[in-house]
Amino acid sequence: CATMVGSTGPITTIEFEPGVVEDLKRAINTLAPPGLDYEHEKAWQDGNGHSHVQAALLGPSIVLPVRNGTLRRGTWQKVVAINHDKRAINVGTPEK
Repeated sequence: CATMVGSTGPITTIEFEPGVVEDLKRAINTLAPPGLDYEHEKAWQDGNGHSHVQAALLGPSIVLPVRNGTLRRGTWQKVVAINHDKRAINVGTPEK
């Protein structure tokens, strides 16, 4: 199991190539766009209400299969951490 600590950073898997990364950014910003009237922002005035919602949609952990000590994943599948606590979604550098 891989887990992110924090309330605005999920972890997921993706085919880590520019087109899919942009598609994911667009999808997440469509589901929980910055600029909406979030109750969190009313309480804290920190401008990151959307960050918490976006992270919650993907989740803070994933289960990854391991066999004989080796991570098993698809040919193009990469494990990525995403930082939603900025104006743009930043997708982390995938493992090698």
